[in-house]
Amino acid sequence: MTALATSARGLRVFASDVVDGFFEITHNSLALLGIALVFFVITLAVRPDLRQTGEDKLAGWLQSRQIAAAGVVADPDAADRVAVADPKDLPKQQAAVAYWLSKKYHVAPGPVGALVAEAYQIGARAKLDPTLILAVVAIESGFNPFAQSPVGAQGLMQVMTKVHSDKYQSFGGMTAAFDPITNLRVGVKVLQDCIARAGSIQGGLKYYVGAANIQDDGGYASKVLAERARLYKVATGHAVPPDPGAAAPKLMAGGVKVASASLY
Repeated sequence: MTALATSARGLRVFASDVVDGFFEITHNSLALLGIALVFFVITLAVRPDLRQTGEDKLAGWLQSRQIAAAGVVADPDAADRVAVADPKDLPKQQAAVAYWLSKKYHVAPGPVGALVAEAYQIGARAKLDPTLILAVVAIESGFNPFAQSPVGAQGLMQVMTKVHSDKYQSFGGMTAAFDPITNLRVGVKVLQDCIARAGSIQGGLKYYVGAANIQDDGGYASKVLAERARLYKVATGHAVPPDPGAAAPKLMAGGVKVASASLY
Protein backbone atom coordinates (compact mmCIF):
# COMPACT_ATOMS: atom_id res chain seq x y z
CA MET A 1 0.00 0.00 0.00
CA THR A 2 1.36 3.35 -1.06
CA ALA A 3 1.79 6.27 1.32
CA LEU A 4 -1.02 8.17 -0.47
CA ALA A 5 -3.45 5.31 0.02
CA THR A 6 -2.47 5.02 3.65
CA SER A 7 -3.10 8.72 4.21
CA ALA A 8 -6.48 8.58 2.46
CA ARG A 9 -7.54 5.61 4.58
CA GLY A 10 -6.46 7.44 7.75
CA LEU A 11 -8.49 10.49 6.80
CA ARG A 12 -11.58 8.35 6.18
CA VAL A 13 -11.21 6.67 9.57
CA PHE A 14 -10.75 10.06 11.28
CA ALA A 15 -13.82 11.51 9.56
CA SER A 16 -15.86 8.47 10.50
CA ASP A 17 -14.78 8.77 14.13
CA VAL A 18 -15.69 12.47 14.16
CA VAL A 19 -19.16 11.80 12.75
CA ASP A 20 -19.78 8.95 15.17
CA GLY A 21 -18.64 11.12 18.07
CA PHE A 22 -20.86 13.98 16.97
CA PHE A 23 -23.94 11.76 16.83
CA GLU A 24 -23.07 10.22 20.19
CA ILE A 25 -22.70 13.64 21.83
CA THR A 26 -25.90 14.92 20.20
CA HIS A 27 -27.81 11.85 21.32
CA ASN A 28 -26.55 12.16 24.89
CA SER A 29 -27.27 15.93 24.93
CA LEU A 30 -30.82 15.40 23.72
CA ALA A 31 -31.27 12.72 26.35
CA LEU A 32 -29.99 15.06 29.07
CA LEU A 33 -32.22 17.85 27.76
CA GLY A 34 -35.20 15.53 27.87
CA ILE A 35 -34.42 14.52 31.45
CA ALA A 36 -33.98 18.17 32.46
CA LEU A 37 -37.30 19.05 30.82
CA VAL A 38 -39.05 16.25 32.72
CA PHE A 39 -37.61 17.49 36.02
CA PHE A 40 -38.62 21.07 35.11
CA VAL A 41 -42.23 20.05 34.43
CA ILE A 42 -42.36 18.06 37.68
CA THR A 43 -40.94 21.03 39.61
CA LEU A 44 -43.57 23.38 38.18
CA ALA A 45 -46.30 20.91 39.11
CA VAL A 46 -45.03 20.63 42.68
CA ARG A 47 -44.17 24.37 43.08
CA PRO A 48 -46.98 26.48 41.55
CA ASP A 49 -45.38 29.61 43.05
CA LEU A 50 -42.39 29.15 40.74
CA ARG A 51 -44.74 28.82 37.80
CA GLN A 52 -46.50 32.05 38.77
CA THR A 53 -43.16 33.86 39.11
CA GLY A 54 -42.12 32.68 35.68
CA GLU A 55 -45.41 33.77 34.16
CA ASP A 56 -45.09 37.21 35.77
CA LYS A 57 -41.56 37.65 34.44
CA LEU A 58 -42.62 36.56 30.98
CA ALA A 59 -45.57 38.97 31.05
CA GLY A 60 -43.28 41.78 32.18
CA TRP A 61 -40.81 41.01 29.41
CA LEU A 62 -43.55 40.98 26.78
CA GLN A 63 -44.95 44.25 28.12
CA SER A 64 -41.54 45.92 28.04
CA ARG A 65 -41.07 44.74 24.46
CA GLN A 66 -44.45 46.18 23.53
CA ILE A 67 -43.62 49.52 25.19
CA ALA A 68 -40.24 49.65 23.47
CA ALA A 69 -41.90 48.94 20.12
CA ALA A 70 -44.26 51.85 20.74
CA GLY A 71 -41.33 54.18 21.44
CA VAL A 72 -42.24 54.76 25.11
CA VAL A 73 -39.54 54.82 27.79
CA ALA A 74 -40.69 52.62 30.67
CA ASP A 75 -40.24 53.85 34.23
CA PRO A 76 -41.17 51.10 36.73
CA ASP A 77 -40.67 53.44 39.71
CA ALA A 78 -43.13 56.08 38.47
CA ALA A 79 -46.07 54.74 40.48
CA ASP A 80 -44.00 54.79 43.68
CA ARG A 81 -43.27 58.49 43.23
CA VAL A 82 -46.90 59.57 42.89
CA ALA A 83 -47.60 61.61 46.02
CA VAL A 84 -51.16 60.63 46.93
CA ALA A 85 -52.67 60.05 50.36
CA ASP A 86 -56.37 59.33 50.82
CA PRO A 87 -57.55 61.82 53.46
CA LYS A 88 -59.64 59.03 54.98
CA ASP A 89 -56.39 57.37 56.02
CA LEU A 90 -54.97 60.51 57.65
CA PRO A 91 -55.40 61.59 61.29
CA LYS A 92 -58.64 63.48 61.92
CA GLN A 93 -57.06 66.95 61.96
CA GLN A 94 -55.07 66.38 58.77
CA ALA A 95 -58.07 64.86 56.99
CA ALA A 96 -60.22 67.90 57.84
CA VAL A 97 -57.53 70.25 56.50
CA ALA A 98 -57.07 68.20 53.34
CA TYR A 99 -60.77 68.13 52.49
CA TRP A 100 -61.11 71.86 53.18
CA LEU A 101 -58.16 72.74 50.96
CA SER A 102 -59.43 70.41 48.26
CA LYS A 103 -62.75 72.25 48.13
CA LYS A 104 -61.33 75.75 48.31
CA TYR A 105 -58.52 75.37 45.81
CA HIS A 106 -60.20 72.90 43.46
CA VAL A 107 -57.50 70.24 43.80
CA ALA A 108 -57.86 66.48 44.11
CA PRO A 109 -58.07 65.31 47.73
CA GLY A 110 -55.45 62.56 47.22
CA PRO A 111 -52.51 64.77 46.21
CA VAL A 112 -53.44 67.53 48.64
CA GLY A 113 -53.75 64.88 51.36
CA ALA A 114 -50.13 63.88 50.68
CA LEU A 115 -49.05 67.52 50.94
CA VAL A 116 -50.91 67.99 54.21
CA ALA A 117 -49.29 64.87 55.67
CA GLU A 118 -45.87 66.06 54.49
CA ALA A 119 -46.45 69.55 55.94
CA TYR A 120 -47.24 68.05 59.33
CA GLN A 121 -44.11 65.89 59.23
CA ILE A 122 -41.84 68.71 58.07
CA GLY A 123 -43.44 71.11 60.54
CA ALA A 124 -42.65 68.77 63.43
CA ARG A 125 -39.00 68.56 62.36
CA ALA A 126 -38.60 72.26 61.62
CA LYS A 127 -40.66 73.36 64.64
CA LEU A 128 -43.07 75.25 62.38
CA ASP A 129 -46.83 75.17 62.55
CA PRO A 130 -47.99 73.00 59.61
CA THR A 131 -50.95 75.31 59.06
CA LEU A 132 -48.46 78.14 58.49
CA ILE A 133 -46.64 76.07 55.86
CA LEU A 134 -49.90 75.23 54.11
CA ALA A 135 -51.02 78.85 54.31
CA VAL A 136 -47.84 79.96 52.51
CA VAL A 137 -48.51 77.35 49.80
CA ALA A 138 -52.10 78.57 49.49
CA ILE A 139 -51.19 82.24 49.09
CA GLU A 140 -48.13 81.62 46.92
CA SER A 141 -49.48 79.14 44.37
CA GLY A 142 -53.01 78.06 45.25
CA PHE A 143 -51.63 74.48 45.39
CA ASN A 144 -50.50 74.54 41.77
CA PRO A 145 -47.17 72.65 41.73
CA PHE A 146 -46.31 74.02 38.27
CA ALA A 147 -46.84 77.70 39.08
CA GLN A 148 -44.15 80.11 37.94
CA SER A 149 -43.99 83.85 38.39
CA PRO A 150 -42.51 86.23 35.79
CA VAL A 151 -39.42 86.66 37.98
CA GLY A 152 -38.66 82.95 38.32
CA ALA A 153 -40.36 81.94 41.55
CA GLN A 154 -41.44 78.33 41.01
CA GLY A 155 -43.58 75.56 42.40
CA LEU A 156 -45.90 75.25 45.34
CA MET A 157 -44.04 77.66 47.61
CA GLN A 158 -42.78 79.91 44.79
CA VAL A 159 -39.14 79.53 45.76
CA MET A 160 -36.65 81.52 43.70
CA THR A 161 -35.08 78.41 42.21
CA LYS A 162 -31.94 80.05 40.83
CA VAL A 163 -31.27 81.81 44.13
CA HIS A 164 -31.65 78.55 46.05
CA SER A 165 -30.16 76.15 43.52
CA ASP A 166 -27.85 74.74 46.21
CA LYS A 167 -30.84 73.51 48.21
CA TYR A 168 -32.03 71.46 45.23
CA GLN A 169 -28.72 69.66 44.66
CA SER A 170 -29.55 66.75 46.94
CA PHE A 171 -32.86 66.35 45.11
CA GLY A 172 -31.31 66.04 41.65
CA GLY A 173 -31.02 69.67 40.57
CA MET A 174 -33.21 72.68 39.88
CA THR A 175 -35.78 70.78 37.80
CA ALA A 176 -36.93 69.23 41.09
CA ALA A 177 -38.51 72.60 41.90
CA PHE A 178 -41.69 71.35 40.22
CA ASP A 179 -41.83 68.18 42.28
CA PRO A 180 -44.43 69.03 44.95
CA ILE A 181 -42.78 67.29 47.89
CA THR A 182 -39.31 68.58 47.02
CA ASN A 183 -40.56 72.13 46.57
CA LEU A 184 -42.37 71.92 49.89
CA ARG A 185 -39.22 70.77 51.70
CA VAL A 186 -37.01 73.42 50.13
CA GLY A 187 -39.64 76.12 50.68
CA VAL A 188 -39.96 75.22 54.35
CA LYS A 189 -36.18 75.45 54.75
CA VAL A 190 -36.21 78.91 53.16
CA LEU A 191 -39.15 79.98 55.34
CA GLN A 192 -37.41 78.65 58.45
CA ASP A 193 -34.28 80.65 57.62
CA CYS A 194 -36.35 83.78 57.02
CA ILE A 195 -38.15 83.51 60.37
CA ALA A 196 -34.87 82.90 62.20
CA ARG A 197 -33.32 85.90 60.48
CA ALA A 198 -36.24 88.21 61.24
CA GLY A 199 -36.93 86.93 64.74
CA SER A 200 -40.69 86.62 64.22
CA ILE A 201 -43.18 84.89 61.93
CA GLN A 202 -44.56 88.13 60.49
CA GLY A 203 -41.07 89.50 59.91
CA GLY A 204 -40.01 86.17 58.41
CA LEU A 205 -42.90 86.32 55.94
CA LYS A 206 -41.70 89.76 54.83
CA TYR A 207 -38.26 88.28 54.22
CA TYR A 208 -39.82 85.35 52.38
CA VAL A 209 -41.69 87.58 49.95
CA GLY A 210 -38.66 89.83 49.50
CA ALA A 211 -40.05 92.86 51.30
CA ALA A 212 -37.74 92.89 54.30
CA ASN A 213 -36.22 96.26 53.49
CA ILE A 214 -39.46 98.04 52.61
CA GLN A 215 -42.39 99.00 54.80
CA ASP A 216 -45.19 97.66 52.60
CA ASP A 217 -45.25 93.96 51.74
CA GLY A 218 -48.44 94.33 49.71
CA GLY A 219 -50.50 92.69 52.45
CA TYR A 220 -48.67 89.40 51.95
CA ALA A 221 -48.00 88.58 55.61
CA SER A 222 -51.57 89.47 56.57
CA LYS A 223 -52.97 87.17 53.88
CA VAL A 224 -50.80 84.26 54.97
CA LEU A 225 -51.63 84.72 58.64
CA ALA A 226 -55.35 85.03 57.89
CA GLU A 227 -55.27 81.78 55.92
CA ARG A 228 -53.28 80.16 58.68
CA ALA A 229 -55.97 81.17 61.19
CA ARG A 230 -58.65 79.61 59.00
CA LEU A 231 -56.67 76.39 58.60
CA TYR A 232 -56.07 76.22 62.35
CA LYS A 233 -59.81 76.51 62.98
CA VAL A 234 -60.48 73.74 60.47
CA ALA A 235 -57.84 71.52 62.09
CA THR A 236 -59.39 72.04 65.52
CA GLY A 237 -62.87 71.05 64.38
CA HIS A 238 -64.48 74.41 63.62
CA ALA A 239 -66.71 74.92 60.59
CA VAL A 240 -65.10 77.39 58.20
CA PRO A 241 -66.63 78.15 54.77
CA PRO A 242 -64.00 77.34 52.10
CA ASP A 243 -64.90 80.40 49.97
CA PRO A 244 -63.63 78.84 46.69
CA GLY A 245 -64.20 82.08 44.80
CA ALA A 246 -61.12 83.66 46.42
CA ALA A 247 -58.81 80.69 45.83
CA ALA A 248 -56.52 81.63 42.93
CA PRO A 249 -53.48 83.77 43.81
CA LYS A 250 -52.05 86.31 41.39
CA LEU A 251 -48.43 85.79 40.36
CA MET A 252 -47.61 89.42 39.75
CA ALA A 253 -45.05 90.74 37.30
CA GLY A 254 -44.42 93.78 39.49
CA GLY A 255 -44.52 94.65 43.16
CA VAL A 256 -43.02 92.68 45.98
CA LYS A 257 -42.71 89.46 44.00
CA VAL A 258 -40.05 91.11 41.87
CA ALA A 259 -38.22 92.24 44.99
CA SER A 260 -38.03 88.60 46.09
CA ALA A 261 -35.52 87.95 43.33
CA SER A 262 -32.79 89.66 45.36
CA LEU A 263 -33.18 87.55 48.48
CA TYR A 264 -35.82 84.82 48.53
